[in-house]
Amino acid sequence: MKGQKILGDERRKLIVSWLQTSQEPITGSELAKKTNVSRQVIVGDITLLKAQGEPIIATSQGYLYMRRPEMSNRVERTIACFHPPEKTEEELLLLVKHGVTVLDVKIEHSVYGDLTASIMVSSAKEVQQFIEKISATNSSYLSELTDGIHLHTIAAATEEALNQAEEALRTNGFLIEA
Repeated sequence: MKGQKILGDERRKLIVSWLQTSQEPITGSELAKKTNVSRQVIVGDITLLKAQGEPIIATSQGYLYMRRPEMSNRVERTIACFHPPEKTEEELLLLVKHGVTVLDVKIEHSVYGDLTASIMVSSAKEVQQFIEKISATNSSYLSELTDGIHLHTIAAATEEALNQAEEALRTNGFLIEA
């Protein structure tokens, strides 16, 4: 495949295959290199694949195919949190320490309504990569638009893991409760 551009349908079939079999997210740049096209072409391919119903999500670490066995037998919960931007890493580390995957962050914006961004971190290494990417790109956290108030969808293998993670957030002052 080196040097030869892989075209349209064949490229998209390969992308789906690679994502389905990968245990790690794959970046658009990696996919572009493997198929000898630009990253922008890959972004278009992913958009087409999503429109065709492929369960692909974009995370800060790359693209993931969501119909993986380890993703299907899990429990999910939405939690309400509050903290300043500099506490984001601490919050995420508390969650992943308990075997939780942080799927996303959601805010309620006064103009745009509900905004959701994929996070998809489940280890300390992925949290570090996420934080480094925010810093390297000089980006802001979505929660900064709502003065630190936000929701997370979290997932784990058991309710007990979710309960322990939620208790850790409560103990450390991150959880908003009624």
